[in-house]
Amino acid sequence: MSSKNTLPAGTKLGHYKILSHLGAGGMGEVYLAQDTKLNRKVAIKLLPAGSLESETANRRLLREAQSAAKLDHPNICGILEVSEADGRNFICMQYVEGETLEARM
Repeated sequence: MSSKNTLPAGTKLGHYKILSHLGAGGMGEVYLAQDTKLNRKVAIKLLPAGSLESETANRRLLREAQSAAKLDHPNICGILEVSEADGRNFICMQYVEGETLEARM
């Protein structure tokens, strides 16, 4: 699951500490992180490396978070915040433990 652009465990993004890489998709990399303020596990979605300075990618990330934040359903992870740390924009979401859809099928 890891690539040369994957953040290593222990990397800090604001008050979040990266624990592991969960996966990747068209909109970015997803990590399991520890919220050091509230002492809970969260999922962090970062824009892919190389798009960090793209205003279009940043706008798309914000639109994705705004759209997801409007949804309230037990099968959808809630958005906790949209933030920036060390020049990297990210979405912080609820983390739900369990197997992947791929593993389930």
